[in-house]
Amino acid sequence: MVGGVVVSVVSGSVPQSLLFCPQHLQSQLATRIVAGKRPAKKLHFTLSRSSHLRFSKVQTSPRQTSLHTMDVDLEANLEDAEKLKRGIAEFYDESSGIWEDIWGEHMHHGFYGPNSTVSLSDHRVAQIRMIEEALHFASVSEDLSMKPTSIVDVGCGIGGSSRYLARKYGAQCIGITLSPIQAQRAQSLAAAQGLQDKVSFQVADALNQPFPDGKFDLVWSMESGEHMPDKTKFVQELARVAAPGATLIIVTWCHRNLLSSEQSLLPAEQNLLKRICDAYYLPAWCSSDDYVRILQSLSLQDIKTADWSDYVAPFWPAVISSAMSWKGITSLLRSGWKTIRGALVMPLMIEGYKTGLIKFAIITCKKPS
Repeated sequence: MVGGVVVSVVSGSVPQSLLFCPQHLQSQLATRIVAGKRPAKKLHFTLSRSSHLRFSKVQTSPRQTSLHTMDVDLEANLEDAEKLKRGIAEFYDESSGIWEDIWGEHMHHGFYGPNSTVSLSDHRVAQIRMIEEALHFASVSEDLSMKPTSIVDVGCGIGGSSRYLARKYGAQCIGITLSPIQAQRAQSLAAAQGLQDKVSFQVADALNQPFPDGKFDLVWSMESGEHMPDKTKFVQELARVAAPGATLIIVTWCHRNLLSSEQSLLPAEQNLLKRICDAYYLPAWCSSDDYVRILQSLSLQDIKTADWSDYVAPFWPAVISSAMSWKGITSLLRSGWKTIRGALVMPLMIEGYKTGLIKFAIITCKKPS
């Protein structure tokens, strides 16, 4: 779920409540092991309602604290993370060409009016409207003297948002993606549109961005957060590369917020999300409430969130319709199993939206000046 963990310490001088991410935990444990300072106590894990992990110390013998018997299998965690990144990259390497061929350069939902009945050309207009609505919701200024001049597009796809934002604001924009094919195609499209001096693209990990602190005055993430295995580290990186006073915009898939009486999603809900995760190379989901808690923990300001599920309702039926066209079917058959498997679970996305399990969320905030 969310990558951050709340650590509760039973004894010792460590503060009673600290916010970590798994990478921080891995680093600390690994450092202690390499230094020959194995933990004197064993870490025991339980899940709390907010989808964070809660740790408590349990007395063990020194023998039980060896690397091989620790509950935290650092090597397995790292292998899982690398496997997920490879899966995401390969999925988009394989499927991006089909998407562009049918839907164009924007690889995200469109923003529609309620109960819209629209054509493919309207869908492309709706994708642009999604960008504009997100900017408006985040109160990004249209004043020329206050407009963003440096933008990062985290999870940029083939660069549709990057090029649109660069053109709209006359800004410099950098897009990052795990897919080499996406980065190459994004750069080619930028050159074809005369934007090669304004935008650039590179293969990079959103959880370890290759940028200095405070570089960008607009941090943009359009439907990439759902791929992040560590939501806390993801948001921390967005905040780190944001300049003082910068706007952060996260548009992402979430599961519904839990009721006060609930500890977790229902088993049937968890099962549906797992089937979607397996097809789209997604880690565990989180809620918009989880995002808000992370943003608050980082002292970010003007936090706003909204559920836009009703405004994206026509999207998945349209995607399914395009996939079932002759052009869509022949393209799927040429693409490979990863893309075909993704197409087969698209009806589950519709089911998730209709039952209220899946939410299309926007979360925005500002970094303190």
